Amino acid sequence: MPNPTISLVDSITSRRSIRGFLPKPVSQQTLEQVFQLAQQAPSNCNTQPWKVFVASGATKDKLRDQFVARQQQGVAGNPDFEYVSRWEGEYRQRQVDCAVALYNEMGIARDDKAGRLHAVQRNFELFDAPHIVFLGMDKNFGSTIALDVGIYAQTLMLAMHAFGIGSCAMGSMRAYPDLVREAFDLDDNVGILLGISFGYEDSEVDANRTRTVREPLSQSVTFRE
Repeated sequence: MPNPTISLVDSITSRRSIRGFLPKPVSQQTLEQVFQLAQQAPSNCNTQPWKVFVASGATKDKLRDQFVARQQQGVAGNPDFEYVSRWEGEYRQRQVDCAVALYNEMGIARDDKAGRLHAVQRNFELFDAPHIVFLGMDKNFGSTIALDVGIYAQTLMLAMHAFGIGSCAMGSMRAYPDLVREAFDLDDNVGILLGISFGYEDSEVDANRTRTVREPLSQSVTFRE
């Protein structure tokens, strides 16, 4: 079996979102090993509520083309779960800083509408990744169980990175859940929360030079005795 290339600590500190992939697929043996590791993620009462759907090859290509077509046609998204966000204050500033860092590397100016539209479309093109995994859960579950799926997602991406596999978690992949259900012959009660494009990084892609920073510990963690 393949062995991880870096330690857990290194995986945590060096993992980042990859937005450009080589066409080289990940071997089935490595895929199964990585997803087996992710299966160890903790969950409330060990319910393991995550539903995981991995698309490669022709299935991935068809989904990518369908997503791109809907995005280009201006079809409104119809996510399974309500997504409410109001980024204000420090949260808004971090969001802006991240976008500026990415667009600067991509050579997209603030007033470059065409460039910004292309950057959005790259999401639906899956950043040319050879694989995408969709994570979902039963529609009867709420935010508490969604947290368990989030823990699974982080465990999965860290396991991928430890084996030299890049990834990018994408909320945009919840836009058209009907396409995912059709591709995997799923019942309507399976809701899609997000997608993660993954594969081997293409270091020549400008967006992959993007780096972001984390706030100091004192900004988010309180210790009290």
